[in-house]
Amino acid sequence: MAKAFSKIFGFAINFAYLFFKLKKTENKITFISRQSDIPSLDFRCLINEIKENYPQYRVDVLCKMIPSGLTGKISYIFEMLRQMKSLASSRVAVIDGYCIPVCMLKHKSDLTVVQIWHALGAVKKFGWQSVGTKEGRSESISRAMCMHRNYDYVLAPSKKTAEFYSEGFDIALGRIKVLPLPRVDFILDNNNREEEFYSLNPQMKNKKIVLYLPTFRSGEAMAADLLKKQFVNKKEYRLIFSTHPLSEVKKDEGFTAKGNFSSYDLMKLADIIITDYSACAFEASLLLKPLYFFIPDYESYMQDRGINVDVKKEFPSAAFENAELLADAIEKDNYDMNALEAFKEKYVENADTNSTKNLVKFILKQM
Repeated sequence: MAKAFSKIFGFAINFAYLFFKLKKTENKITFISRQSDIPSLDFRCLINEIKENYPQYRVDVLCKMIPSGLTGKISYIFEMLRQMKSLASSRVAVIDGYCIPVCMLKHKSDLTVVQIWHALGAVKKFGWQSVGTKEGRSESISRAMCMHRNYDYVLAPSKKTAEFYSEGFDIALGRIKVLPLPRVDFILDNNNREEEFYSLNPQMKNKKIVLYLPTFRSGEAMAADLLKKQFVNKKEYRLIFSTHPLSEVKKDEGFTAKGNFSSYDLMKLADIIITDYSACAFEASLLLKPLYFFIPDYESYMQDRGINVDVKKEFPSAAFENAELLADAIEKDNYDMNALEAFKEKYVENADTNSTKNLVKFILKQM
């Protein structure tokens, strides 16, 4: 039923798109995302660079999450019409995730689609890698919805990550370009907002800040509780959480920093970083601070989803299934920085503060 509906839906939007394609192609770059209702840090960096230094190019920004519920999903059709209208008159489309009109429509030959993805790598399997798994989508629906089709280029932060992306996006390695995301510039800019942070959180001054950055998944609340129990009485440390907006982890003031600080801000402020299967591990590695992996559901996650980066094998001294052993390792402060440096070099190549400029130059070459 769902497969049949997808085919009918695809035929209908392609028919409507014929009329949009009558519009003349402009020197325009369209940015589309359904990751949030506001442009991401990567999008903002790229857009600002283009507007400031290349004003001859028009920029169109369409960011909107698909609302929950049937009514919300139906209303999203109007957003898709806006996307179709913009795509039909653009030379380049930049997206950071799956986009229905980009993947399902037959575009003009002069449109170039660049997938920059919304993460700096892929610890866990995704896209076509996870099709048919417990947490992945069915193959029939994925094919009917043309998942990750029509990309001319996909960006990856390293050659090793390009291998994962080739599988996840089902795209040839030759169409994957090794270029770090603009967020790398922000992470490495040496502006950590320290004075502002401690003015709002004076109780954290002179403490070692341990930042927990879990990926959005089932079971994350259990993992968070295990960590709380280990750090609640450790006076030398202050554990704070930075979770996904839809996370099932309940907000606890005792483990939350006051103020409008992004995960990237908190990474720069933290002394120690803990994650699990999140791609924030790659971002955190850029700062060369002790990075640990807390993976109490390792065996079940490997079976249900699968991972590209087996941190237990790559980082045996920093990957823990037991919260008490993790806390003990942090207190002993005998971290293997050489392993972290190797991890960084393997998964984020050429990390410097020119990532935005380099990516904009690549995009404009497609014009």
